[in-house]
Amino acid sequence: MSIFRFEPRDALQDGKVSAREIKKKVGVIVEEYFATDDVSSTASELQDLCCPSFHFYFVKKLVSTAMDRHEKEKEMAAVLLSIFYAAVIDPPQVYKGFTELVESCDDLHVDIPDVVDVLALFIARAVVDDILPPAFLTKQVAFLPENSKGVEALKRAEKSYLSAPLHAEIVLRRWGGSRSTTVEDMKNRIGDLLAEYLVTGDRVEACRCIKDLKVPFFHHEIVKRALILAMERREAEGLILELLKASTAEGLINSSQISKGFNRIIEAVDDLCLDIPSARELLQGLISKAASEGWLCRSSLVPLPLLPEKPLEDDATRVFKTRAAGIIQEYFLTGDILEVIGSRELGNHFSPSSAQLNAIFVKKLVTMAMDRKNREKEMASLLLTSLPFPAEDILGGFLLLVGDAEDAALDVPAIVEDLGMFLARAVVDEVLAPLHLEEIASQCGGDSAGGRALKMTRSLLSAKLAGERILRCWGGGGSSRTGWEIEDVKEKIGRLLEEYDSGGDLHEACHCIKELGMPFFHHEVVKKALVALMERKNSRRLWDLLVQCFSVGLITTDQMAKGFNRVADCIDDLALDLPSVEKQFALYVDMARHEGWLDSSFSFSSTSGSGDCILR
Repeated sequence: MSIFRFEPRDALQDGKVSAREIKKKVGVIVEEYFATDDVSSTASELQDLCCPSFHFYFVKKLVSTAMDRHEKEKEMAAVLLSIFYAAVIDPPQVYKGFTELVESCDDLHVDIPDVVDVLALFIARAVVDDILPPAFLTKQVAFLPENSKGVEALKRAEKSYLSAPLHAEIVLRRWGGSRSTTVEDMKNRIGDLLAEYLVTGDRVEACRCIKDLKVPFFHHEIVKRALILAMERREAEGLILELLKASTAEGLINSSQISKGFNRIIEAVDDLCLDIPSARELLQGLISKAASEGWLCRSSLVPLPLLPEKPLEDDATRVFKTRAAGIIQEYFLTGDILEVIGSRELGNHFSPSSAQLNAIFVKKLVTMAMDRKNREKEMASLLLTSLPFPAEDILGGFLLLVGDAEDAALDVPAIVEDLGMFLARAVVDEVLAPLHLEEIASQCGGDSAGGRALKMTRSLLSAKLAGERILRCWGGGGSSRTGWEIEDVKEKIGRLLEEYDSGGDLHEACHCIKELGMPFFHHEVVKKALVALMERKNSRRLWDLLVQCFSVGLITTDQMAKGFNRVADCIDDLALDLPSVEKQFALYVDMARHEGWLDSSFSFSSTSGSGDCILR
């Protein structure tokens, strides 16, 4: 059960109220919100209904009412959904609310003639705001009559809004831009007020700032962040406890939010131990002090998880994680991929012998990106395509992500959508092979957060034009390179190989490869050259190009091995057009080993037996 859910019981399911009564009250709440623009009051009134299983109707009513109003109300509705997502309304209820809107589009058309365009824009806004997964559009089309208004709205959302260049900026500004504070902004404001309080020690001012936030339903975030600060900065513990005690005494933070904040820390304590080794003991001390002072009820807390039998990690791993976090943070600021790959701080961790650390780096990169904006998500995906890691290490990182998805959901409510998109993007970028998804599936339950993310990944990959849509999932940006520009580089590599093989100059071809300015992507040269060699069977020139590139240091041993691994990963697909591909590739592996490109640990066995050498 989500920690963001307010009420453990549901009045509608208990039979205390009827659906008709709830609908009437929801209508009043929606009208009052449009009249007052009071987010906090709206959250409290929705909470007081005690019907979380009926929140989908609030979503439907809010949007359908706004669709018949001015742009001001439309923007208010979009902002409120973004703020309430996961914090007040569970994600499945938001999904169900939009499902019902699409299904009732024909009925809405009677009173709202332009319902198709307006609903399409609401759906696009929900996707841009990360409260609806992109897969929602394709899934719902399959369930609706072909000529329905709902299908029109879904198709218009995709073609007119989400497929347009700079679509996110256009959609966000369509109704006059964001009028209110987003969840991410609220987290930043909470972090700022706590940091300022620790500097000034002014408890009265800190309480005033908490009150000015006007988000009592989100006060558990204040408790959580305050407790983490108390554990990270031992000298600040007294100030932190004084602030929480005073906030409780003045009624700023109610007991439910206090308990929820402590419970979030308890459920994440194993992860906290990775960065704060004594987190478990410190948390127990904070609970004891708060309970003894009377502002925390112990019985409202979940039990602390059992202590693991083995240490979570050694000192070297902790040091590596700290350095990795710093490098990733700097990368998000500079966008310099080469600086990351050549970082001295990482030492020799980027090597096949450091599989565990490589996997940890991948997990850290994606985890940090998921808690940031689309720009950083795009940058993380671009870096994954460039890291000199074996495919197994990348897979290991995603296995760690999937395994810890439940805990990560505490801090990243949209973990299912974000992780699902990262997995899909990794497959499209050929960082992961499609078969790797099967291995990931074997490591997670279907109902877990990781299992749901994997289901979303498969849904995204099975959609029409999946590759193009997934490459645009975060709008490009990143380190001044977009997903489309990676595709451009692949096309440039293909063209230069074709030109060289048609009679071009060897040194000119090497110069063109160098001019690409992407040495971390030279494995693509190896892959495309090998595929072309196996397709043509009689071309000596492409092999000579690889020999020359290796001899002058243009293509390194790591890039050679990665290129051969890429071909090995897609050998089954190649076999559909080239029946003898396994036999040919096995011979090229032997020849590459003879040239010194591959070490003895690289092997490939053809199931078709051995054949004659291709190049003589």
